[in-house]
Amino acid sequence: MATKVNKISRGNVIEYEKQPCLVIECKIVAPPNMSALCQMQLKNLKTGKTIHNRTNVGDSYEVLHKEIKDLEYSYKAGDMYAFMDLETYETIEVTPEVVGDAKDFLIEGKEYQIFFVDGNALGVELPGSIEMKVIEAPEVVRGDTSGNVQKTVVLETGVEVKTPMFIKQGEIIKIRPEDKSYQGRA
Repeated sequence: MATKVNKISRGNVIEYEKQPCLVIECKIVAPPNMSALCQMQLKNLKTGKTIHNRTNVGDSYEVLHKEIKDLEYSYKAGDMYAFMDLETYETIEVTPEVVGDAKDFLIEGKEYQIFFVDGNALGVELPGSIEMKVIEAPEVVRGDTSGNVQKTVVLETGVEVKTPMFIKQGEIIKIRPEDKSYQGRA
């Protein structure tokens, strides 16, 4: 059923150009001497691209049913990523396209939020910071510690991040997944 844009709010998922899109922002503006418009910022859930849309207030879009489930990452089988629903113990396989860049931060046994629209998994939501173990860290050479010198370390999933020189192998650190930046020790 189509819903008028003045009833659509942030967090809804709409069908825009035959693609499911998350509404990031939706505001009605009324410029002087013009009819009211709706400015929407959308995120395409299949491609990840951000779309800026300007439409008339009288236009309608199909609002899709969305659901966010907390699932535990179990393992990777071939190309597919297996997650387990902790309530039903059902295994849900997710494609690499849906997982996207989150693959660098998936740790077996940890819970992640999976975004479903009409029963289909469309994305993995990562928390603001993730705690990960450092498995490789080069030794500090005396004299290299002046200023804000950083080194590249390898984390348990194989992803490389820049950290301060004092981080050692075996330590657990906090990483912001958006830009792979060091946040501090855990």
